[in-house]
Amino acid sequence: MHNSIIWNLTLVLSLCQPIFAAGKPLNVVATTSDFGAIAREIGGESVTVTVLAQPGEDAHFVTPKPSYIAKLARTDLLIEGGAELEVGWLPPLIEGSRNPRLVLGRPAHVACAEGLSLLEVPSIRDRAQGDIHAMGNPHYMTDPVNARLVAERIGNALAVADPAQADQYRARRAVFTKRLDEKLAVWQKQLEPFKGTRVVAFHNSWPYFARRFGFTIDLFLEPRPGIPPSPAHLADIVGTMKREKIRVILVEPYQNRKTAETVASKTGAAVLDFTQYPGGIKGTEAGYIEFMDYLVNTLSAALAGERKP
Repeated sequence: MHNSIIWNLTLVLSLCQPIFAAGKPLNVVATTSDFGAIAREIGGESVTVTVLAQPGEDAHFVTPKPSYIAKLARTDLLIEGGAELEVGWLPPLIEGSRNPRLVLGRPAHVACAEGLSLLEVPSIRDRAQGDIHAMGNPHYMTDPVNARLVAERIGNALAVADPAQADQYRARRAVFTKRLDEKLAVWQKQLEPFKGTRVVAFHNSWPYFARRFGFTIDLFLEPRPGIPPSPAHLADIVGTMKREKIRVILVEPYQNRKTAETVASKTGAAVLDFTQYPGGIKGTEAGYIEFMDYLVNTLSAALAGERKP
């Protein structure tokens, strides 16, 4: 009870304090590298950004570390995906940090999924269907239009946290948005010849990418989200791929590439190393736009027959 009283008192006092001390960079923590990359672009030298999840790991299953609690205790702004992306590990870290700025609903806690139109919101929650997200599919950042909206949200949060630099944050967000819109037109033109193509993925991570660029990605090596594939299920996948001449399988860094290679060996498909996060694959570290460039270039080359299995 004593600890609860102290916590509540700390929260009340924090409401009357600035989010951070002026004159030093804003301390930003992002759960994943896509949000971190956008925060760095908009924040520039006015922010220091720490990313908790490694870009090559599954953001649903990050192993909490004591160092993460220490980082959150000192942060001025927290950026998370929301929509249950980090639900298994982030809330205990926030609670352990005792940082009243990070209470959900406060300006310093940015849940980027809020305000987005999420896909695959289930009508009922049935765990027999595997790892189902009640709020919808949380892998929305592979749609650049969603990234544009997230950049606006992050830019606004930075301006609230650091009003003295608000004009600079808005200017850098405008530059990022202009670059992103220009690249989106290029990406759409590049993938236009392959619209309607069916692609196999290991896990259902790509509905937003598929919707934006006109692909069908509805055949998965997992029989249900989070459920390992059985031989019978893989045999069905092989049969479908042969019948429909499906040429590409998408695999993320933390998934079983050998399983995909086995399927590819029986179908003649190419196994593509794909990632949801900047830095998840070599060559995608520079930023969000460079990460999306990798995805579009890799997939278009494979579908054009320039990349062999």
